[in-house]
Amino acid sequence: MEYQSLLHKKLHEGGFVFTAETTPPDASNKEVLLQKTKALKDVADAVNVTDSPGAKVHMSALTAAIILVQNGIDPILQLTVRDRNRIALQGDLVGASALGVHNVLCLSGDDPKGGDQPDTKPVHDIDSLTLVATAEMMRAEKKFPSGRAIDPAPKLFIGGAEVPSKGLPDVKKITNKINTGVNFFQTQYVFETKKLKDYMKVLEDSGILEKTYFLIGLGPFASAKSAKWMNDNLYGVDVPDEIVKRLEQAKDAKSESKKICLELIEAFKEIKGVNGVHLMGHKKEDVIAEIIKESKIS
Repeated sequence: MEYQSLLHKKLHEGGFVFTAETTPPDASNKEVLLQKTKALKDVADAVNVTDSPGAKVHMSALTAAIILVQNGIDPILQLTVRDRNRIALQGDLVGASALGVHNVLCLSGDDPKGGDQPDTKPVHDIDSLTLVATAEMMRAEKKFPSGRAIDPAPKLFIGGAEVPSKGLPDVKKITNKINTGVNFFQTQYVFETKKLKDYMKVLEDSGILEKTYFLIGLGPFASAKSAKWMNDNLYGVDVPDEIVKRLEQAKDAKSESKKICLELIEAFKEIKGVNGVHLMGHKKEDVIAEIIKESKIS
């Protein structure tokens, strides 16, 4: 496959990549978004643009991704099937690629019942795997599911989600995602090296590592309290007691959290099949940029 994006090229060349994440602002001014993400420019290899996370409205993810790419940041557009039917999703894929947004992460989306407009009706015309299959058809076969040609076809580097902290991988499920069209995986937060080693070893033994790329989720905490909250409220997140204890005992929890991230990144780099890390955290673009810079120096 020819390179679909800058991120694709970097991964193919074998470098250890750093992706970050931003939530588009509650603002109708692009400068607010650019100010929020300026620390990540020329630091992160790509930046995920979330699609109304928590089922709460923010600036359109597609619009935000276009703003970023026009200002020198390679975005990863998150697309959820919660809010759009198949026609709208296909139109967004074509439009995104036309304006230089080639990385897409296909997701289901958070349940509107947990958002701030709980009466919202979710669409779910197709599921996230069908969205992957649609994107792959549009890219590889150069046509819409209806059979109509797309000329030129969109260039798309297609991502999927995984949750290593829930135990050993479901090889059959992951293989099916790859065969459907997933080119790379970004995972939920992982804070245990041994658990990740075991997970990746199963993938290695099954031959999956030769077919795709894995970016392991990681991120800083504001405090021990926030680490406990993540344990209790985020699916697939398991923060070990030893990390919580380090944060509780630290004079500066934020500094200790950054140190923990740097230690884990160094450990993750040694695990076969880990192609990079995906650093997440609400309103933590600045500290994530610091972690990436310090990790690149070490």
